[in-house]
Amino acid sequence: MSNSPVTEKRESVPWKVTRYALTRYSLIILWVVMLVVLVIAIPDGVNPLIALRAVLGQISPIIFLGLAVVITMAVGEFDLSFAAIFGFTAVAIPALNVLYGWPIWLAILTGFAMALVWGLINGLLIVKVGISSVVVTLGTASVAAGIGLLVSQETTVSGIDPLLGAIANTRFLELPLLFWYGIILVAIVAYIMSATPLGRSMLFVGSNPAVAKLAGISVTSVRIGAYLASAALCGFAGVMLSLSLGGFNPISAATNLMPTFAAVFLGTVAVIPGRFNPIGMAIAAYFLLTGVFGLQLLGFTGWVVQVFYGVALVVAVTVSHLLRKRIKT
Repeated sequence: MSNSPVTEKRESVPWKVTRYALTRYSLIILWVVMLVVLVIAIPDGVNPLIALRAVLGQISPIIFLGLAVVITMAVGEFDLSFAAIFGFTAVAIPALNVLYGWPIWLAILTGFAMALVWGLINGLLIVKVGISSVVVTLGTASVAAGIGLLVSQETTVSGIDPLLGAIANTRFLELPLLFWYGIILVAIVAYIMSATPLGRSMLFVGSNPAVAKLAGISVTSVRIGAYLASAALCGFAGVMLSLSLGGFNPISAATNLMPTFAAVFLGTVAVIPGRFNPIGMAIAAYFLLTGVFGLQLLGFTGWVVQVFYGVALVVAVTVSHLLRKRIKT
């Protein structure tokens, strides 16, 4: 006896729910599995809470930089200068304070203001003049990195008052405040992008700027604003990292380029599949940090970490492309 349409419909509901959950939250499931495997694989054994706390408590700018990239990607722009802007701010603050004797507050304001200047340069040249975003941001990145080396005298600058590190290093619920700043910013950006007219305008511009312009949206303002917001987040990350560490190595900023892109693209498979979104990016970032943390605990460093991030980026871009293509069709 054949199944009735009602029965078939009822039988399909669990599968629909399962598919919905796997589509949006598979990355979280993989993250939990990775933590379990990590605990099992270590001979001496590690408390899962301690392992998770170690991953979440890493002093890493990836969440802040990831938000910067998500904002520009959401409006259809591309930015290769975010890591250099972050590095410039992070090294300018200790350099101005320690090497040149500026008051710390003035050094912070100057470093952050310069980050906005880099963002404004990007926005004007790309949006107003019409130069390729790859060319402009690659050039901006090189100039910012070079001036950062000049200001720091090509050395690792340290010596900021350790008491200022409490702004980022003080712990709440056994995690540094820097972690909570990241979570708050992720929530704010996610709210703006999903529940405000500005967020809807950003997504509209990112999907079809010509139609968005016909709909009365100021496409130019949205695009330039995205570069300014991205630069502001990079500047904030630079301020927090320099105060947290008491200084900064100008060469180390470039190492954040690959993991940030990997987190942003991998984040498109979570929460809102096929779309650049802050929450998915944050989940992906900690997924990647967990993988690197596990490799380090198992004794793998150097080239293995680079390969891990490279493979993650290629896989993330491939999956993101397929998802976006499927959604469009």
